[in-house]
Amino acid sequence: MAWNEPGGGNQHDPWSGGGRRGGNGSGDGGKGGGNQGPPDLDEALKKFQNKLNNMLGGRGKRGGNGGGSGGGKPRNTFALPGLLLIVALAIWAASGFYLVDESERGVVLRFGKYQETVTPGLQWNPPLIDDVRMVNVTRVRSISQTQSMLTQDENIVSVEISAQYQVADPRDYVLNVRNPELSLENALDSALRHVVGGTDMIEILTSGRAILGSSVSSRLQSYLDSYGTGITLQTLNVESTSPPDAVQDAFDDVIRAREDRQRTINQAMAYANAVIPEAQGKAQRLIEQGQGYRESVVAEAQGQANRFNALLTQYEQSPDIMRERLYLETLSEVYSGTSKVMVDVAEQSPLMVLPMDKLNSRTSSSASGQSSDSQLDPQVLQRLQNSESSSSTGRSGNNNGALREGR
Repeated sequence: MAWNEPGGGNQHDPWSGGGRRGGNGSGDGGKGGGNQGPPDLDEALKKFQNKLNNMLGGRGKRGGNGGGSGGGKPRNTFALPGLLLIVALAIWAASGFYLVDESERGVVLRFGKYQETVTPGLQWNPPLIDDVRMVNVTRVRSISQTQSMLTQDENIVSVEISAQYQVADPRDYVLNVRNPELSLENALDSALRHVVGGTDMIEILTSGRAILGSSVSSRLQSYLDSYGTGITLQTLNVESTSPPDAVQDAFDDVIRAREDRQRTINQAMAYANAVIPEAQGKAQRLIEQGQGYRESVVAEAQGQANRFNALLTQYEQSPDIMRERLYLETLSEVYSGTSKVMVDVAEQSPLMVLPMDKLNSRTSSSASGQSSDSQLDPQVLQRLQNSESSSSTGRSGNNNGALREGR
């Protein structure tokens, strides 16, 4: 049988060292054995209720058979509100702790007035007194617009533009502008219209798109700085520029014509780059050849002048000899380039021996560009034949015969 079985004979508590509970049900246990074990859970709860009732001024129950109840203390009217106040203060203090993320900054407002900007980590601010507004300073936000506006040359163009931005100053972003995103959209629209209104339509549709984006970006950033929005632009892209739909086809034709024009210009430039250097090289070669020819002619003329001066010195010393020498050299130069032969046909003139084989070879080599006037006179040929026959007869009869040569 269990020791704590109701109605059982074993009433000994195993933690009491053999002691017995009081027989009168008073609950204070036997004094002889002593209660050395842990208190009963029900008794602990009852004791806590009694203490709470005493604190609140109620009447606590006495131990025993549950008979009489002793007189309690008078109720304290401030005990319960004080306890509730302590609990409320604990909850209020605990609710003031918050965690700031690494990508955020907290703007602290105390009764609506700026107090500080808190950094990432565990922070505490008094609730209901401080208002903490979290701002993400690392996220890249973006907006886009598509607007139709008037250009400088009074044409309508549709521009689609997008901007990416970040929060640079959380305090300005929260306090200076009521709606920063709306202010950014309005500033972007104003900057875009200002730049497009000062640009021709052709430039916006063709080559001026990059310049348009940079101009709008610089002007928009100046607007945001003057407003104190705490926003910094990252990039600004002009997505597309197009004319109105009614004239879209005509503008496409104009753009294609401009592209064809540019392509033709590029082809012409490539051809010019190929031809001009070659012509310049030929011209430089001709110039250098002319300079070389000039230098050679000048050098030859100077040599001939020096030669003439040298001959003049010799001529002054021996005029007759130099005159004869010059005459013979001149005739030699003149007759060296012709195939004609001059022979004196007089009967008493000395016989001239002519190398006929060499004359014939020279005559045949120059026959393509010259006439046949280089042939010998018939009388000269007859005399040559007679002289050859007589010379052959004389050699056979007398070996001492001699022929005289003359020039």
